[in-house]
Amino acid sequence: MQHEHYMRLALEQADLARQKGEVPIGAVASMGGEVIAAKHNSSISRTDPTAHAEILVLRSAARKLGVYRLEGLEIYVTLEPCLMCFGAMLHARVARLVYGADDPKVGMSRILQSHLQEAHFNHRIEIIRGILAEECSALLHGFFQDRR
Repeated sequence: MQHEHYMRLALEQADLARQKGEVPIGAVASMGGEVIAAKHNSSISRTDPTAHAEILVLRSAARKLGVYRLEGLEIYVTLEPCLMCFGAMLHARVARLVYGADDPKVGMSRILQSHLQEAHFNHRIEIIRGILAEECSALLHGFFQDRR
């Protein structure tokens, strides 16, 4: 399945983050069956609280495509996005968000999806949840367990 292929690429990025001591979250941007960008969390190494995988992959995709409106772009991320990342996807006009593990602490896509159906929103993001959720969750749990 296409979603699993891209999520496995996002998991590879998450593992790179883990190897660098970053919270293991990875993201991949695709459009028209092509990988446009792949990034991982880098907040610690960049000393940047906004250097989440999703933000970095949006920035990279925008530079590569030469536009800030990323209509038609699909984002694959190993963990449900936070408010900052979901908001950035909304502003960028991302077409689809596919994520692996739910984030019950700060994940926003489940909360905001119902609000986005209201008529005054001019953009809606299709959201697909739970792709390779067990693998995505296991990587995160293992990382935090090792740190304790």
